[in-house]
Amino acid sequence: MSLSASTRNYTDFFKSMKILGVIPARYGSSRFPGKPLADILGKPMIQRVYEQAKRCLLLDDLIVATDDERIASCIQSFRGNVMITPENLNSGTERCNAVVINFSGGAAFDVVINIQGDEPFIDPQQISQLAGCFLSEKVVIGTLVKKITQPDDLINPNVVKVVFDRNYKALYFSRHPIPFLRGTEPKDWLNGANYYKHIGIYGYRTGILKSITQLPVSPLEKAESLEQLRWLENGYHIYVKETDYESIAIDTPGDLLKITNIS
Repeated sequence: MSLSASTRNYTDFFKSMKILGVIPARYGSSRFPGKPLADILGKPMIQRVYEQAKRCLLLDDLIVATDDERIASCIQSFRGNVMITPENLNSGTERCNAVVINFSGGAAFDVVINIQGDEPFIDPQQISQLAGCFLSEKVVIGTLVKKITQPDDLINPNVVKVVFDRNYKALYFSRHPIPFLRGTEPKDWLNGANYYKHIGIYGYRTGILKSITQLPVSPLEKAESLEQLRWLENGYHIYVKETDYESIAIDTPGDLLKITNIS
């Protein structure tokens, strides 16, 4: 049976587009030093992230961007691709840009997917879903969101919330529950509105990376400690795609104990 026109268009689109996956990984985490090398059921965390991302067939290349030789050595031990980036970079976005610059000034790739290095069980479908955002030419920055169903997530400042318009363009990201439901007790908010959490994987067109990494820290970014607010404050649009997938992020040694069932 022949492919439908929409499926052919989708397939042809990704044949013509070059997508680079980058996994930023730094050793000096304040809450969990050496986190990328933490053992998870017999493998370093960064290896598990790499192997999961490698299963996404839409990525034309995958590389770990790090500032540490210990992490680089680990990647090389399982024959992964790694690039040493400068120590003074402040974010995963800046590390993605450093990688792109090293690939012929970015000309080799159309889109870069920034894959979190602390999500060892990321589903490859998440990466594919995000890549799909770029079927639309208007999308220059994309990310994923998931509907919040647990009250604890709504009040947890480590779970970033997002509101977006009818065209799936982000309006604001916050550590505080948004929207505020006037006249309703907070315990009933989930029954009165839809709330979404931000799944922290980003996609960028390579032409935009250099621009957003040169922006100064903005007031809203400083207030919430959320890099994406810098982009919004400077007029860049971030489009979101809803997903049902959610992976587990390892932020602290305690998180690691939970997923490995070590007490």
